[in-house]
Amino acid sequence: MEEKKLDINSIIGFVLIFGILMYMLWQNQPTQEELEAEEKAKQEQVEAEKKANDTKVVDAEIYNVGNGIDSLQLVQLKNKLGAFAYSATQSSNNETTVESDLLALKFSNKGGYLSEVRLKKFVDFDSVPIYLIKDNNSGFNINFGTTDSRVLNTKDLPFVPTVTKNGDITVVSMKLKVSESKFLEYRYEIKDNDYMMDFTIRSQGLSDVINGSQAVNLDWDLKGYRHAKSISYENRYTDIHYEYEDGKADYTGARDADDELEDVTWIGYKQHFFTSVLLTDRAFKIANIKAENLVEDEEIDTIYTKYFATKIPLELQGGEINQPMDFYFGPSEFKTLNAYDRNLDEIVPFGWGIFGWINRYIFMPLFSLLGGWMPYGIAIVVMTILVKICLSFVQYKQFLSQAKMKILKPELDAIREKYKNNKMKAQQETMALQTKAGASPMAGCLPALIQLPVFYALFQFFPSAFDLRQKSFLWADDLSSYDVIADLPFHIPFYGNHVSLFPILASVAIFFYMRLTTGQNVQTAPQQEGMPDMAKMMKYMMYFSPIMMLFFFNNYASGLSLYYFISNLISIGIILVIKNFILDEDKIHAQIQEKKKKPRKQNRFQRKMAEMMEQAEQQQKTQQNKRK
Repeated sequence: MEEKKLDINSIIGFVLIFGILMYMLWQNQPTQEELEAEEKAKQEQVEAEKKANDTKVVDAEIYNVGNGIDSLQLVQLKNKLGAFAYSATQSSNNETTVESDLLALKFSNKGGYLSEVRLKKFVDFDSVPIYLIKDNNSGFNINFGTTDSRVLNTKDLPFVPTVTKNGDITVVSMKLKVSESKFLEYRYEIKDNDYMMDFTIRSQGLSDVINGSQAVNLDWDLKGYRHAKSISYENRYTDIHYEYEDGKADYTGARDADDELEDVTWIGYKQHFFTSVLLTDRAFKIANIKAENLVEDEEIDTIYTKYFATKIPLELQGGEINQPMDFYFGPSEFKTLNAYDRNLDEIVPFGWGIFGWINRYIFMPLFSLLGGWMPYGIAIVVMTILVKICLSFVQYKQFLSQAKMKILKPELDAIREKYKNNKMKAQQETMALQTKAGASPMAGCLPALIQLPVFYALFQFFPSAFDLRQKSFLWADDLSSYDVIADLPFHIPFYGNHVSLFPILASVAIFFYMRLTTGQNVQTAPQQEGMPDMAKMMKYMMYFSPIMMLFFFNNYASGLSLYYFISNLISIGIILVIKNFILDEDKIHAQIQEKKKKPRKQNRFQRKMAEMMEQAEQQQKTQQNKRK
């Protein structure tokens, strides 16, 4: 095979091709300007990547403060931080947790506020731990404007936590930082064996950051958790309490409220047996409070009872915030609240005026004494017996008056028959006879009025007695709530879906008590014009009152129904003893006859009534003469 050789033409072709390639490479060589531009582009790319990495670090730290924020919110939050972006690089955890002997607390590093408050010594009706704050049911925020025209809410911003321990005091400092020396701080001091914690809001070095021409507002809101078995009963005693700077305390009651207060020293969100209170060393000049019922249907289980909110403008001092305050998270227990000597015991609804005085200085010490050495159910029975013994003289006077009226009834009927055509004369003669005999229907009413303050005071006392909470007696497992002997498969309006035995017993007892008292009044009531209708109404009340009690108290505290049951039983016994063993109608009749023989001096009221009746009689005669 002939060997193939490389000829001269092939060599020349390769050289030409190589030359052309070299020429093309030389033509495409970048100029000096292009080389500089390329170098600049590389530097910009490096800087951009570094900035992106820094942004991711900051965003990641913000994300750690508040999980669940989407990417757009992260960017918006970072843009809002402005000078406070320094805090974002210091925070790395979601929450800060501390505990004392009484409280288990969690602080949110996003916002710096209390995100969870658990009372360690208490559980609810279903044995679930008592949480006053949990799962975002409460918010705490400072809203303020900045000198660079930003509007910031602290609840959205990252705080840097610091926890220190000094003996039995735990200090939690939450700082929203501009730098190490410029910050806004929430400072909490938690003490062992204490439901009260010191709380201070202060700023340092922010006078050139906070816009002093705009209001700095504190917002505190809370949705109260349901803790009791009866929703309606708990909601009836869930409201906002507050105290003015002059020491006068007040409350919103069970109603929805939207009020503006002035010069208040504390505001409390009361949830029947538990309370959250914000107190201040320097009175708030203005506080706007709001309360709203969250229970739409009491037949359906609910998580929350009421919504509370407070808005307070804070005063700046030298361009800085400095507001020393306190937080109370604990039971609405009289002796606990009273121990702080800050008028917090007014949160316990003992009633106003004389009713509150009776509860505070008589029933509360007495019940505490009895409950200290005997079961609380027995303590209620013993206290009821003591109260009824003290009031037995009142019932004696009341029944004595009824007995006198019963003895005088034949003579009163004779007067009405004699003057049946002259009603005015009949009334004059009736009053004269009653005055001579020392008997009057009013004499029976006055003793009953004396019992009303005691009746109403005890009506207020038992629902407020924290000591009754989760204390059992007989078939009732909780004297602060209703007892249940049967669950109903349906709901009865105003009654409920269960049957309570103590209200039934109380209703039966009050029926027989009213038969003894109201029945006597009906028999002795003067049969004047209009009185038959009054007698009929009294008979209706004898049946209506027990039925009303049965429905009204079915969802009330069983301790209160127990009191009314025992009270009415004792009243029935006292009346039977008075009627059968103390009062002698023959002896009373003889005494009345003796009194009728003696001249009896009329008091001012009786004289005035006699004069009015004489004037009315004279006018009646004048009108009759004119008609003739």
